[in-house]
Amino acid sequence: MKKTAPGGGPVIIKKYANRRLYNTETSSYITLDHLAAMTREGRDFKVVDAKTEDDITHNVLTQIIMEEEQRGQTMLPVNFLRQLIALYGDSMQAMVPGYLEASMESFRRNQEQFKTAVEGAFANSPFAEIAKRNMAMFEAAASAFKPGSAEAMAAAAATPPAPESAAGGDDMAALKAELARLQDKVEKLGK
Repeated sequence: MKKTAPGGGPVIIKKYANRRLYNTETSSYITLDHLAAMTREGRDFKVVDAKTEDDITHNVLTQIIMEEEQRGQTMLPVNFLRQLIALYGDSMQAMVPGYLEASMESFRRNQEQFKTAVEGAFANSPFAEIAKRNMAMFEAAASAFKPGSAEAMAAAAATPPAPESAAGGDDMAALKAELARLQDKVEKLGK
């Protein structure tokens, strides 16, 4: 869900001929990095040419992606880019935007469901601490696609391993039962 400006609509960003971006909500000049941060926060914005009032949001978002890719945060494989370019002018071109949007929405939903399932599966169990640590590592890995991810990966790598206890027979049986229950949940999620 996109967050809108206090006035109810998207934040209007004006782009001037000198390539400067002006945020009308905060009455300040901003950079593409600010727009990228707004996007990650779910803030809805519209970029317009200051002179013509044309909507140039698509062009600016594409520019942000290009800059992210140039910084070494590559997320778009070369083969994917080639396939995408080949679709321009193709009879299927009109279907591609809807397909890509649906795919990304599905990816986002699956990521949330996975996180919820893992958190719920390990609640109040012997695996709870391991699950928390693994979720932190999963989130750090997922954030590898975002700028500043080096810090997140370093934090996940620095997480100390859970101390092993001298588990007796009861603990081992509980772990086996919990493992079987989790395997059932994973199988149900896969269906």
